[in-house]
Amino acid sequence: MKRHSWMAMALGALLLTACGGGGSTSTSASTVSSYTGPFNWKAAQGQTINVLFNEHPYANAIIKRLPEFQKETGITVKYQVIPESSYFTKLSLDLGAKNGNIDAFMTGTYQLWGYATAGYMEPLDDLIKSSSWTSPDYDVQDFIPNVLNGDRWDLKPGSPVGTGPLWAIPMGFEQYPITYNVKAFQKAGITKLPTTLPELVDVAKKLNGWNGPGSYGIAVRGSRNWGTIHPDYMSLFSNYGAKDFTIQNGRLVTGVNSPQAVEMTQLWIDMVRHGAEPGWANYDWYQNGADLGAGKAAMMYDADILGFFTNQPGGSKEAGNLRWMMPPKGPDGQLGSNEWIWSIAMNKYSTHKLATWLFMQWFTSKQHDLWGATNGYLMDPPRQSVWNDPKFVDYVNKAAPGYLEVFKQLNPHTKIEFTPEPEFFNVATQWATKLQEIESGSVDVKTGMDQLADQINQMVADIKVTGQ
Repeated sequence: MKRHSWMAMALGALLLTACGGGGSTSTSASTVSSYTGPFNWKAAQGQTINVLFNEHPYANAIIKRLPEFQKETGITVKYQVIPESSYFTKLSLDLGAKNGNIDAFMTGTYQLWGYATAGYMEPLDDLIKSSSWTSPDYDVQDFIPNVLNGDRWDLKPGSPVGTGPLWAIPMGFEQYPITYNVKAFQKAGITKLPTTLPELVDVAKKLNGWNGPGSYGIAVRGSRNWGTIHPDYMSLFSNYGAKDFTIQNGRLVTGVNSPQAVEMTQLWIDMVRHGAEPGWANYDWYQNGADLGAGKAAMMYDADILGFFTNQPGGSKEAGNLRWMMPPKGPDGQLGSNEWIWSIAMNKYSTHKLATWLFMQWFTSKQHDLWGATNGYLMDPPRQSVWNDPKFVDYVNKAAPGYLEVFKQLNPHTKIEFTPEPEFFNVATQWATKLQEIESGSVDVKTGMDQLADQINQMVADIKVTGQ
């Protein structure tokens, strides 16, 4: 694992195409509070913490309520907001310095695999268990299990998420149903929603040109980076029974060229060639949402929350016309969705850990999540109590008819489908590159996936698997 510790520093460069204060160089008893009294929101009053945010509605919700937090706790919060195009570059450099200049930061689950392995993150289980540090009202059991488990990992390559320490607290997450425009289906005379991938391919083809020249059937990601793989493609890949890796003789061996993977990829490529935007290879989250909202794309297979925000009054030209459907099942009826989670984590080298933990729990509490979810900042909230709250249910039903029903059906089948391993971003980027080559016709599906398998197996050849 030492050989791969560079990954946490390299994450920023790899993620350029994806979806202030001071401190000492190490922590010590003199700089980290050893508070052991009764829980008290004022226990760290007078301290100042520094937080790094990705530019996102989840961050906006925190910033909006910082005056309340500062008044209640006496903690001063300084923060920086960085656009996503350069966020992980900045974060990787700050964490790699090991100087505690930032105390808390936003992270995704996939990034966690590098940051935690490199020793940049503070494990949180003991803090949660402490009656001195954690409010009795915090209720960690209220988090949706598959969401909270996405932030657990035992640092062993090959072990699934959900094992080992908790490294971060979820702020919000995504799952991947299909958002569609009801007008498009009406114009095309489509009365039955597709339930399998072959049916989805046929519907995408039929919807080409539904709204005049330039309109098309389905928006999916295609850019040459890891973000292309994790929404629709990885969800379908798993529903077809394919595995990114298996463990054989203590080594990771990829399954990207298994019969199931080839069958699914052939159908997916057919859908892209004949139902997606011709410029698909340049598309990511932003282009997908823009085309759906402009009435250019009839369907979008991407984050449910992207469709939700696009459907809000003033959110797009097609606001009010969007609905959600379940994703296609696999040949054996398997149903599921991959998952993305934005979380808040603590720098291992923070010198204000009590103040930082008070900040983290205040802004991941039931009360804050309900406020964010009912004020347009937070979808999908990670706490089950929010989904059960009548105020939130009423809000969602009015803002996005049908969203809640699809969410409830899909959520039990939503989880991180990737195998944690230190070459994740290199592997996923190479995977996206190969899909572009296949779609362009420079190589057929079977040959291309065999080539990809050889490339990936070389990438992970020297990783000794210690997980199960």
